[in-house]
Amino acid sequence: MYKSYPETVFIGQKIIYLPSCHSTNDVAADYLGEEGVVVITDDQTAGRGQRGNRWETHPGENLTVSVVLRPSFLRVEDQFRLSIAVSLAVADFLSGYLPEGISVKWPNDLYFGDRKLGGILIENTLSGAYMASAVVGIGLNINQLAGLPPTASSVRTVTGKEYLLEPMLHNLCMHLEGRYLQLRNGGDAGQKRSYLNRLFRYQEWHPFRDESGHVFNGMIAGIADNGRLAIQKEDNSVTYYGIKEVSFVIV
Repeated sequence: MYKSYPETVFIGQKIIYLPSCHSTNDVAADYLGEEGVVVITDDQTAGRGQRGNRWETHPGENLTVSVVLRPSFLRVEDQFRLSIAVSLAVADFLSGYLPEGISVKWPNDLYFGDRKLGGILIENTLSGAYMASAVVGIGLNINQLAGLPPTASSVRTVTGKEYLLEPMLHNLCMHLEGRYLQLRNGGDAGQKRSYLNRLFRYQEWHPFRDESGHVFNGMIAGIADNGRLAIQKEDNSVTYYGIKEVSFVIV
């Protein structure tokens, strides 16, 4: 498997395929000097997601991928711009199969309606005031039908079609490279706006839970440049939250 290459300049021009591994992000971390390297596996046994959550996937049915990038043009305080670019790339990719209903749940989970299709975990290394490298881990439910939690879905569940994973990987690489080059070349001014347009529950009242366990009604008002989520409360005050400081209450 994975013996052909996408029509890209660098992302996916070297593909490391492993039938099974603990974590594609851990394997990719050994290739930080090689921008564009892709690590993919059929069976990830110790995947992880945001907030330290485990990422479970059925062997051979889904896309479990890590990509090495070297965004040394980004200052440390701007690193969320990479998250925006990657999230948009994956959303664009999924929209090719599911034209309506794809959103990004802050900071970078992918949803179809109210069901999770996958997630992104970006692990950065820094060099002084700038980023040095990033391992972008992407897990997407593609062909899995059984064993999904009630809050999750897959592309096949929605469309009823089974997909070949190798051409899907090529397509994903092309979308990633397009958004990344847009970011690298300074043409990302519209990416934040596009991210907000894709944002799950943006400008809708919805229950949230803060880190103390308190549940409150709020509305996403925007995203700070550092990636913190701005939530407007019912008293019209606005509070900014980091990744582990607030979560959606999905019912």
